[in-house]
Amino acid sequence: MEGVELVTFVNSKVIPISIFLIMMGMGLSLVTNDFKRVVKYPKAVAIGLTNQLLFLPLVGFALAVFMSLEPEYAVGVMLLVLCPGGTTSNLFTYLAKGDVALSVTMTAIASVITVFTIPIVLSFSLVYFMGAGSEFQLPVAKTMISLIALTILPVSIGMLIKNYKPNFADKAQVMVSRFGVIFLSFLVLFLSYVQRDIIVEALIATGPVSLILNVSTMALGYYTSKWFGLNPEQRRSITMEVGLQNSTLSMFMALTLLANYKMSLTPAIYTLIMFLTAGIMVRVFTAQHNKAKKTEIENSVLAARRM
Repeated sequence: MEGVELVTFVNSKVIPISIFLIMMGMGLSLVTNDFKRVVKYPKAVAIGLTNQLLFLPLVGFALAVFMSLEPEYAVGVMLLVLCPGGTTSNLFTYLAKGDVALSVTMTAIASVITVFTIPIVLSFSLVYFMGAGSEFQLPVAKTMISLIALTILPVSIGMLIKNYKPNFADKAQVMVSRFGVIFLSFLVLFLSYVQRDIIVEALIATGPVSLILNVSTMALGYYTSKWFGLNPEQRRSITMEVGLQNSTLSMFMALTLLANYKMSLTPAIYTLIMFLTAGIMVRVFTAQHNKAKKTEIENSVLAARRM
């Protein structure tokens, strides 16, 4: 297969099918009660979604403007911050001893809402950064249909499988989650190879903004959760959900809907950074969890001795 044909095949077939499978994998972990959790724990869900759907795009836009990024890289930032969390955030929440149910709930709800917000805000971003007369135009209705086909539809299929074949769904969900991380890594390597002539330039240009964006939004998620009195597990969940975006989806939009490789490099570089920071946070949160458990056991022993 020729180089150009390989790139076309990856863009038009491999990426959409992989995203479909990854989103279906998220559906395999969902049941109807996950959506009812909004009513049961409204404060935690509201804080998480406000951070993810409002503050994250605002922070991303501000950084793209004030750090004077090239237009394509700036649009790449917006592609990233407009996307919901994905199975990666759910996985790292689990590793960090966070509230996995809350993470899954926020991801599911955000995935539905962003189907309608992404095309509108992204259209504004293209006009702002690329100019009104730019060749990059985004058909809003077509984009919404594409996002529905790649998010809501596979999630719904996954939920149906979970409902009728729960044991199969549980086993498949684990495999799909691992596949999601592996495919994301492959996609970053693929983009790095295709854009090898400018990858160093892109790293220098977007690396700092990606690091600041990731660290600042994680901090925002953690401290707003703390200020509003959420428990440690919920804080960890929101921290991961706000800091780890569905960069696979953002790269898909850059490569297929906008047909621009340069726009995909910001999410690709952000992915490398978020894996690093997420790994650090997992160690920090796990240490906090173990310390709290140890203290709890010691207090229980002391209380038993006093009886």
